[in-house]
Amino acid sequence: MAQHASSERLPPRDAKLGRPLGERRASHGVLLLLPGGEPRSARRPSPIAAAAALRMARGLARAGMEESLTAHVLRYRYRGWNDEAAHPAEDAEWAVQEVVRRYGDVPVCLIGTDLGARAALRAGGHEAVVAVLAIAPWLTGAREPVEQLVGRHVLFVQGADDAHSDPEHSYRLAERAKAVNPDVCRFEVHSDGHALHGHRREVAALAQDFAFGAVCERDFARPLADALAAPPPLGLRMPLAAGFGRSLGR
Repeated sequence: MAQHASSERLPPRDAKLGRPLGERRASHGVLLLLPGGEPRSARRPSPIAAAAALRMARGLARAGMEESLTAHVLRYRYRGWNDEAAHPAEDAEWAVQEVVRRYGDVPVCLIGTDLGARAALRAGGHEAVVAVLAIAPWLTGAREPVEQLVGRHVLFVQGADDAHSDPEHSYRLAERAKAVNPDVCRFEVHSDGHALHGHRREVAALAQDFAFGAVCERDFARPLADALAAPPPLGLRMPLAAGFGRSLGR
């Protein structure tokens, strides 16, 4: 059972950026990965969630060497979202500021999974952030803010069979975001659940195309460009085709 958290008794800890992956001296952009977590917990971050984020970060860093991109994984103070405290969102906001302090005026792409996706969406309003990728976002159905996403490229990705976080929550949030920002789209992964294990390669390829396109200002792959251009509901229920990425030479 998850440990319930109270702001009065949480141990003092600092959020931390993991070691840089990829270009470290003259970075032209930063990919900041935000792992998953639990609804309420005062425990330290999950090593399993951190390992999954690190695996994606390494893949993106390898692919982004020629683009001089750097990837970091954020280590939260606490494992839980913890109701109104929204600790991971606070940590994500700190992390973007820390990236700017270290790297200067470079574009930042936030890539969050599960609870980290919600944190990425909340922290997307920083002026350095050019893109937000929310993978299998953990949402409760409460009304989330969207105004901070104006001017950013925003991509939602979620399994149609996600039993952990209702896909309709992310659809409704994407719909509200699309109403104030045309650069929003959402992909549905049919016959896959919250962890997206069945389409891991396709999700990784889509994440790479989106992040690199936004940070490096290059053309998106045709399915992604079509999804961004399409009006709701089509652009918010775009199916992620099996084999996405292979036709792009990835």
